[in-house]
Amino acid sequence: MSKVEVILTQPIIGLGAESDQVKVASGYARNFLLPHGLAIPLTQGNKRRLEALRKRRAEREAHEFNAMTELAKSLAKMTLIIAVKTGDDGKMFGSVTNGTIADELKKQFDVVLEKRKIHIEKPIKGLGEHEIDMRLHAEVHTKLKVIVNSSNPLPAPEAAAPAAAAPVTEKRGKSRQTEAAVPAAEAKPERKSRTAKA
Repeated sequence: MSKVEVILTQPIIGLGAESDQVKVASGYARNFLLPHGLAIPLTQGNKRRLEALRKRRAEREAHEFNAMTELAKSLAKMTLIIAVKTGDDGKMFGSVTNGTIADELKKQFDVVLEKRKIHIEKPIKGLGEHEIDMRLHAEVHTKLKVIVNSSNPLPAPEAAAPAAAAPVTEKRGKSRQTEAAVPAAEAKPERKSRTAKA
C-alpha cells in the first residue's frame, strides 16, 4: 500500500494536530482527508501555507491554555453538590461517575466540560465530601470539591424509637386495649335465633 505525505489543516485524533506533516495511506488521503478539507497535499506551494497554519495553531493553543487556566481558578473555588438516591441504611444506589459530574457542572454552574477531563480513580460509591482531579489541559490541573448527599434523608433515630415502644392497632374504631377491658359477655351480645318464615 502506497503512502503519501499530507499537511493536516485540523487536528485529527490518533493522527496529529493542525499543521503536522504526516504519512498516510494514499486511499485515506484521496478518499477522506482531502475531500473533507482536513488535509492538503505536501507540495512546494503548500509548504508556504504551513507557516500560516502553524501560527494559527499557536494562537489557538494559547487561547485554549488561557481559557483553561481561568476555568481552573473558578473550579477550585466551587463546591458541587450531588444528590443521590440511597436506601434506608444510607447506602447509595449506583455510583457517581465523571459523566455525572460533567452533567451536574453544566446544570448547576453552566460549565461545559468533557468528561474525559474529569479523572476519578474509581466511581464514587459513598456519601460525603470528595476531591476530584480535573485535568483541563496538558499543563493545567486543579481539584474540584464534590459533596455527595442523599436525596432521601435518613429518618431521625429519636423519632423512630417512640413509635416502636407502644404499637396500637385499631379495629372498627375501638382500640384493642379497650376491647380487652370489656367483659366477654358484654362485648358480644347474644344473637336472637331466627324464626322460619311461614
